[in-house]
Amino acid sequence: MGFGLERPSVSSTIKWLGFVTAIWVQAISGNNYTFSNYSDALKTLMNLTQLELNNLSVAKDVGKAFGLLAGLASDRVPTWVLLLIGSVEGLIGYGAQWLVVSQKIQPLSYWQMCIFLCMGGNSTTWMNTAVLVTCIRNFRSNRGPVSGILKGYVGLSTAIFTDLCAALFNDNSASFLFMLAVTPFAVCLTAMVFLREVPPSSSAAEYKQESRYFWFFNGLAFFVALYLLAYDFIPDPSTLFSYVFSATLLLLLASPLVVPAYSYFKAWASNRVGSSDPEMPVAVLVLDEPLLAAEKPEVVVPAEKPEVVPAEEEGDVAVVERRRKRPVIGEEHTIFEAMRTLDFWILFVSFLCGVGTGLAVMNNLGQIGLALGYADVSIFVSLTSIWGFFGRIVSGKRHYRGHYGMQLLRF
Repeated sequence: MGFGLERPSVSSTIKWLGFVTAIWVQAISGNNYTFSNYSDALKTLMNLTQLELNNLSVAKDVGKAFGLLAGLASDRVPTWVLLLIGSVEGLIGYGAQWLVVSQKIQPLSYWQMCIFLCMGGNSTTWMNTAVLVTCIRNFRSNRGPVSGILKGYVGLSTAIFTDLCAALFNDNSASFLFMLAVTPFAVCLTAMVFLREVPPSSSAAEYKQESRYFWFFNGLAFFVALYLLAYDFIPDPSTLFSYVFSATLLLLLASPLVVPAYSYFKAWASNRVGSSDPEMPVAVLVLDEPLLAAEKPEVVVPAEKPEVVPAEEEGDVAVVERRRKRPVIGEEHTIFEAMRTLDFWILFVSFLCGVGTGLAVMNNLGQIGLALGYADVSIFVSLTSIWGFFGRIVSGKRHYRGHYGMQLLRF
């Protein structure tokens, strides 16, 4: 056995702070689904036909097709770089649209607008990749709840943006685009500080504690969804009521900070009881056997005792290292390993055939509402976002146990 000096409270707090900032990033990264809120303004200012407007929305969605770049980069660059790329790209893409809609500049040419919409669409792929990859690596034993909560907040993000804009700016399209450009950039700057890879839990007690915290996050997300839903059905809220709603919503979005604060003070109190000097690091007993057991997929030959391994067996060890066992569901795959599995192609075909229909409806929701005689279509955008949230977060409970039907239901 051996002894090590560390501060478990700091590591745990950083991990949970990272998860909270990941929630914030996801809560503002669903801007791809908000096109209906400002599509009519673009159509009017640029004098577009309905077909040309549809092609603009296609350009926005094509940006997400380049999300493969973010996936490839996630194994080669740190998390903060992914967040920086996504936030800057979104600032440029949605910033240019804001300049046009607010009439700060003359309307750009059609192909230029296509490029900026494509940049805005692609920006969220960098944010989503940075958040999901890092958090799943930090909470390997709770991948399902993590993905459900994070993807759930993506579903809520459209409703959050829509209701805040309705409450603070009376559904002004220019103000809405300004929020889409600036808010993700500011939130990603915060996440760049705290979101990083941290060693995952390695004991049953830590796993049980994590599960309790995730129940809290789930309950809070459901409450936020119901809160947004209730506001959507309030007819003509007063200015004061709208300001109170906005302040309360921001407070609810900040409330996940309770978990890292509680985790830190709990560990700090435990360390203080176990140490006569609270300023000194706590001596943690580290057993060699669990460490060896946790690393059993690796074949390690001790460098200090080369004579232990016979010469004829060294070649066998090298062969074992080269022929790594194929990963199973729940373990990390490279893109090429994933493409050799049936599960990947089931998901690929399902996404290819099913996801586009939902995007087509959401992109044209504004025009559909106006054609039906509704002057304000924001409530339909918000409701679609909220119902999508419930499907996303419930599916996380089934996670990776082979229930593909339930996994695909959310899409």
